[in-house]
Amino acid sequence: MSSSPPPFPYRDRLALALDVDDLVEATDLASELAPWFGVAKIGLELFLASGPEAIAALRERDLDVFVDLKLHDIPTTVHKAARVLGAVGARYVTLHAQGGLAMLRAGVEGMLAGAEGAGLADPMALAVTVLTSDTEAPPHIVPNRVRTALEAGCGGLVCASADLVAAHECGPGLFRVVPGIRAQGGDRHDQPRAVTPVEAFTRGADMLVVGRAVTGATDPRAAARELLADLATPGGALAPA
Repeated sequence: MSSSPPPFPYRDRLALALDVDDLVEATDLASELAPWFGVAKIGLELFLASGPEAIAALRERDLDVFVDLKLHDIPTTVHKAARVLGAVGARYVTLHAQGGLAMLRAGVEGMLAGAEGAGLADPMALAVTVLTSDTEAPPHIVPNRVRTALEAGCGGLVCASADLVAAHECGPGLFRVVPGIRAQGGDRHDQPRAVTPVEAFTRGADMLVVGRAVTGATDPRAAARELLADLATPGGALAPA
């Protein structure tokens, strides 16, 4: 009888993007790939289909839940929405930094209040700087949004690998999350600024978000094993947490 592989040593720094609209499919994928991914990312598609139930279902599988809704509205609305997400157990929540200082601060405060009221550990607000599909943002945008996120009290950022150095210079204490991870030579789909896991960690990422490179494969487990193999080698390129 075959045994399950041991958990990947850096699974808490790897988030699986569950970009599907069916909760059963999402939880099956998360369970299948749990040896490699300790964080499950819920995007608009799954959240609109299943709502907070998706958060509960993934938390029951001992996964941290990353809710990627890129909240962007008036501060009062963002505060209330973030409070709900904090109360239902989201570990990470994205806010779009384009919304500005007052909005980001409202989101941070809402998340913390929701988690505290539910007796949960403090969640982390992640400010989205520039989408990985955006190749036309002017150079000053990322530094400006990083400074705003820092001032607002966000715990981290979501940024492309190419922006990691600028993000570190402007907000050295912020947790840095990089989406758009692909295998060398793999299909970049609609994310032209995608990179490999080794490239992202070498540049200073703290967490990677992996989606279609694994979930769209015929054999997701084999795809995960192959994509992440270079990170598990002795003396590999994974940066310290």
